[in-house]
Amino acid sequence: MRAAIFDTASIAAPGAWLSIEDAPRPQLASGQVLLKVTACGVCRTDLHIVERDLPPLRPRIIPGHQIVGEVVEGATETLPAGTRVGVSWIGGVDGDCRFCRRGMENLCDHPVFTGYSVNGGFAEFAAVRADFANPLPPGLDPINAAPLLCAGVIGFRSLRVAGVERGERVGLFGFGSSASLAIRVLHSWNCEVYVVTRGEAHRKAAESLGARWVGDEDAKPPVELDRAITFAPSGKVVVSALAALRKGGVVAINAIHLDGMPAFDYDRLLWGERQLRSVANMTRQDARDFLDLARDLDFRPTVQTFPLDEANRALEAVKHETADGSVVILP
Repeated sequence: MRAAIFDTASIAAPGAWLSIEDAPRPQLASGQVLLKVTACGVCRTDLHIVERDLPPLRPRIIPGHQIVGEVVEGATETLPAGTRVGVSWIGGVDGDCRFCRRGMENLCDHPVFTGYSVNGGFAEFAAVRADFANPLPPGLDPINAAPLLCAGVIGFRSLRVAGVERGERVGLFGFGSSASLAIRVLHSWNCEVYVVTRGEAHRKAAESLGARWVGDEDAKPPVELDRAITFAPSGKVVVSALAALRKGGVVAINAIHLDGMPAFDYDRLLWGERQLRSVANMTRQDARDFLDLARDLDFRPTVQTFPLDEANRALEAVKHETADGSVVILP
């Protein structure tokens, strides 16, 4: 099969992180199914992997953790051949640690990460655990579904971690793929959405999707927020979100990597039972609930596609925020 491979031992120039190679078709282990990949979303976490913000776990890895594919081998009674499924960042858990036993599999002590600790979807085929392959609702197009599997699900979990309730004032700090999907959920909950983001294109996108107010990265929303979610890997942005909260409000930090937290004034910004919460991965139930909601709300995200041979260009589009919407690779 053809695959885009990251060699963690080599130091490639920016924009040349991945080599497009012929690779062995995956051999199935017990409990796995083989997918013919039809689309794979590109996420900022993929960029963190190839730029080594996240430490390498394997000498060579096929990135990609927003996989849409069809079952072609290893079919089961619940996943017959031809079933369309989606696979996300969490590709497996041990099922037996104290967190899994408490229904907190996103915090598992021994997780499997798709496209990071095991090969992912920047390829023509992918072997995945059958119990982490989520059947897609009928009518959900593969290209539209791919960005939902991480950007969408993790944005949805961020709303849950922040404790968003219907009708509240919610701030989105950063407005990439995840935030552009979260705003649709918030509108379905009758929330007022306030967006702070750099880049004129992102601000226009937020306006077009019905944000109540939009400002640049140095602006402060004109009202106190009940909840805020940060999408940028920046500690400065977290502090800005905290400064916009009412007493008792919550900031959910949606970032797997953060550049550090600057010092801030406790009395002015955190006192009053304001809270900072980190968002760590997602659960299978998050994925199922969000995919059902996406079907009900008829999600059709704006997507820019790239062929597999141009996987590096796809990563550059994420890095430089030049894509028109979410980025998806088509093998």
